[in-house]
Amino acid sequence: MSRQKQKSDLPRKICPVCERPFVWRKKWEKDWDHVKFCSKACRSQKNSSALT
Repeated sequence: MSRQKQKSDLPRKICPVCERPFVWRKKWEKDWDHVKFCSKACRSQKNSSALT
C-alpha cells in the first residue's frame, strides 16, 4: 500500500496572473491558505497584470 497521495487527489488553485491551475506542494504545507500565485514570476507580475 502506498501512503502517498496521488497527484490528482491534491488540492488545486488557479493562479490569478497566468490563470493556470497549480497543485499543492509540500513546501506550502503550513501556508497553503495564503498561497495565491503559482510562481515567483507570477507574484512579481501581479501589479503589472492589474494595470492592463
